[in-house]
Amino acid sequence: MTRTHQKVGYERQSNSDHTPQTAAQGIESALSMLDGRWKMLILFHLFDGRVMRFSELERAIPDVSQKMLTQQLRQLENDRIVARVVHPEVPPRVEYRLTDWGQSLCPALDALLAWSERKPAAADRQALLATPAPDPPAGSPPP
Repeated sequence: MTRTHQKVGYERQSNSDHTPQTAAQGIESALSMLDGRWKMLILFHLFDGRVMRFSELERAIPDVSQKMLTQQLRQLENDRIVARVVHPEVPPRVEYRLTDWGQSLCPALDALLAWSERKPAAADRQALLATPAPDPPAGSPPP
């Protein structure tokens, strides 16, 4: 029997020793690090090596409260996705940037975005469901 990734031409990049359960747990763990109303917006503002001050992030995401932005940045920092740099000045200047590991998330999120853009439209899904099954070859037993 052919493995699924061989059928679709996908070459696995993760550990090949994963079981379905350990793979699901790993993905759930990764998604929990990214779970939060503002985290994706923060990440996309910081991609491509951008360094932003707290006030710049506040202006870039006008609907977020100061408290929530601080919480989300702290969580991303604790997960080592974002680095926080405090410059010893008066008033203190705090900058945020992605860590190398956080920056490596960019291709994965870009691939996920491209995948979501290829989602079949509702009409396409209905047409697929309404398509009759092909006739069985002559001489084969009925289903």
